[in-house]
Amino acid sequence: MNYDDRMKNRIKRIEGQLRGILRMMEEDKDCKEVITQLSAARTAIDRTIGVVVSANLVECVQKANESGQESTEQLVKEAVNLLVKSR
Repeated sequence: MNYDDRMKNRIKRIEGQLRGILRMMEEDKDCKEVITQLSAARTAIDRTIGVVVSANLVECVQKANESGQESTEQLVKEAVNLLVKSR
């Protein structure tokens, strides 16, 4: 699978969020602020998972249609299972 710059930039942004959270912890910031930022990072990760899975699904369906190999229904089931596992 080809991971485009958009996906990589999401990960870089999450990396920055996590560094900021660590800095907040080192500065003994309020628990509520830290939890809020952790929740935001988790949401960003969840959305990134969705982007990666959907891009992979599109790529796999296109290849399957071109080659006539696997049914698209099976590919969709696999994508849904990936999303479920990520939770």
